[in-house]
Amino acid sequence: MIAFIQTHWQEIVGTLLGFLYLYYELKAHKGMFPTGILMSAFYVGVLFISRFYAFAGINVYFIFAQSYAWWKWHKNPDQENAPLINIPAWKWGPIAIVSGVLFAGIWWLLLQVPKEVSTVAWGDSLITTLSIVAIWMLAQHYVEQWLPLIVANTFSVYLFYSQGLYPTAILYFVYLVGSFWGYAKWAKMAKAKEKG
Repeated sequence: MIAFIQTHWQEIVGTLLGFLYLYYELKAHKGMFPTGILMSAFYVGVLFISRFYAFAGINVYFIFAQSYAWWKWHKNPDQENAPLINIPAWKWGPIAIVSGVLFAGIWWLLLQVPKEVSTVAWGDSLITTLSIVAIWMLAQHYVEQWLPLIVANTFSVYLFYSQGLYPTAILYFVYLVGSFWGYAKWAKMAKAKEKG
């Protein structure tokens, strides 16, 4: 019971930070990085206790990746204002291959865990893989970072709801809606930079 209350409290705080993160991300504002780091720190415990082992691990990765992206955006005075760009077409093939290998590897690792311990191995693997790809794309200023997030957020709503993580399911539903809006907004911002 105490573990549930502690997890529930951490989940609420993580969810609130998640809403703030989305606000900053939609604006392509540097505030997304410290907010994302804090959100991930809260979710590591919540997800581990809820048996989303790969996604708990990915939140550890998010802490480092967000730190890297934050550093990259700040390594020179113009980096924060660096233009959002479309991913070169030739990169989609390598991204798909790496994503497939990563998904298979994570899934295989989770299948080594007893079924009663990891009950959502495929979904955990999928949202983890897509999230890794999306954060890498974000660090490169790619508009299309929203596309893997749309897929990941769709599955996340179902997975978190099915595991009783209702505030997190609501957060990811808002993320899903925000992902469509964010993709449209970032595409428009990228197009405006090209013209201007």
